[in-house]
Amino acid sequence: MPWSNQSGGGGPWGQGPRGPWGSGPQPSGPSSPDLEDLIRRGQDRLRTVLPNGSFGGRGIAIGAVVLVGLWMLSGFYRVEPDEQGVVLRFGKYVQTTQPGLNYHLPWPIETALTPKVTTVNRIDVGMRQFDDSRRNTVVRDVPEESLMLTGDENIVDIDFTVFWQIAKAGDFLFNIQNQEGTIKAVAESAMREVVGRRDIQPILTGARQAIEAGVQELMQKTLDEYGAGVLIRQVQMQKVDPPSQVIDAFRDVQAARADAERAQNEAQSYANRVVPEARGDAARVTQSAEAYRERTVTEARGAASRFTQIYEEYKKAPEVTRERLYLETMERVFGNMDKVIIDQKQGQGVVPYLPLDSLQRRTNQTQGGTR
Repeated sequence: MPWSNQSGGGGPWGQGPRGPWGSGPQPSGPSSPDLEDLIRRGQDRLRTVLPNGSFGGRGIAIGAVVLVGLWMLSGFYRVEPDEQGVVLRFGKYVQTTQPGLNYHLPWPIETALTPKVTTVNRIDVGMRQFDDSRRNTVVRDVPEESLMLTGDENIVDIDFTVFWQIAKAGDFLFNIQNQEGTIKAVAESAMREVVGRRDIQPILTGARQAIEAGVQELMQKTLDEYGAGVLIRQVQMQKVDPPSQVIDAFRDVQAARADAERAQNEAQSYANRVVPEARGDAARVTQSAEAYRERTVTEARGAASRFTQIYEEYKKAPEVTRERLYLETMERVFGNMDKVIIDQKQGQGVVPYLPLDSLQRRTNQTQGGTR
């Protein structure tokens, strides 16, 4: 029997305006909508669509098929390239889907969540950044997060930033609660542990990279134990200072240490320059002495050998050898001298003349050339 509007205005159950349970909606004023009027209008619109203008069995079947089709089509969903799809069946995690067009059973059987997994998120520890009225970035210190105790029982003020992203969407959504709060708590705990193993001086000077790497490794290990599905990309220290009450004294100490290091570097540079020069001079003197010794010994050996050879010849022919030695000596003595040879028999009328000026000039020239 088709579901048609009854002329009595009692609705589809024919029980008057109060409905099937005897407690229909009470009128709330002249402007309140009438439920029966809304139903009547819907029926009139459906009659214009259904064949024969009536709600027969065929019409109901077609309507049911259309509704089921629309309900099944509602299960299609799209996952963007920077997202992962997480499918829940009655609220329980079932599977993870990749970017693209995917399908799950329609609601309320299954639902899908699409968190962004390629976005690098940022968490600041020890500070807060916000924009003022002039759009300038203002940094506010949070001492309850930044003040930490070092291994040598000093206090240091550290502000740092953690960059992270989702590695496994299912673990991230369901294994931990308050994800950002958990990551921040793990970051603060890891930094305190790493700082607590070191003295304050390396922390203030050259141990930043080692501390950042240690904190990143410890955070990743802890979050993996939690099954958080989070990948720590980087830990970046923003500010490392002593507490504000003693920062001036620390700066004086650092300046004194810098001066000491500079003086040591200058002394080392001077030593690196002077010591090689001294070693070079010592090596040169040693080599000159060795060369002089070799030359002197060689000349002495040559002279001794020559004297021995002459002596052997002298024993064979003493007169000839004596005359030869005399002539060689005279040749060596008078070889570089101006000579005038006068025959004693024919030179009795020659007047000896000694040119002192010429001899003096020649002597000066000879000395100048020798220099």
